[in-house]
Amino acid sequence: MIKAFFLLFEPAVTWDRIALARRGIFFILVTYLIPTLLLVGLAESWGLATYGKWQPHYQKIRDFHLPAHQSDILNFAIAQFVLAIATVFIAALLIKIISGTFREEHNYRQAFATVAYSLSPLFLLRLLDVLPMVNPWMTWTFGIILAIWVFYQGLVRVMLPDPTHAFGLYLSGLIVLVLTTGVARLFTAMYILGSMEFQHSWLSNKLGQWLGH
Repeated sequence: MIKAFFLLFEPAVTWDRIALARRGIFFILVTYLIPTLLLVGLAESWGLATYGKWQPHYQKIRDFHLPAHQSDILNFAIAQFVLAIATVFIAALLIKIISGTFREEHNYRQAFATVAYSLSPLFLLRLLDVLPMVNPWMTWTFGIILAIWVFYQGLVRVMLPDPTHAFGLYLSGLIVLVLTTGVARLFTAMYILGSMEFQHSWLSNKLGQWLGH
């Protein structure tokens, strides 16, 4: 989480350190991505249980108090976590594939590191979702704008594209990040704003079985 602040306020220095470290995918997952998402997920879950969430469609704050809404909060937290992890892996794969169209030889580790750290502001801004009146689309909008700015700083330092291809790869990567994170946010926002129910979902049924044991 601290690295997210450094990427925002000292992007050049921080990205240079990331590029020199050349950390592997597993290391980034275990030491950065998973802990960050767990911390954000815990904060969001606490916010739901404590304050609830404003649902514009019903013009009221929905109550998520425990223990009555334990399964709802668990469903939401797990969905957020899985979608965020999947977003990073899928976006990194797409950017690696796209880089090949520019005749660039980049490996998946480079693309994964670039995406995982670039999305730091997006994950960081989700802490504001703790507040009941904050719309999840607002945090996504500001988060993705900051992520796009951070992404360019990382792209040129970690993936090292040819200068003639850098801007084209950046624009392509920008589209990938907006679409993948936007789709992930769509599902979670629909639920938290009252447009989708997890009550009868496969995930909810499985959690009920596990918690019942």
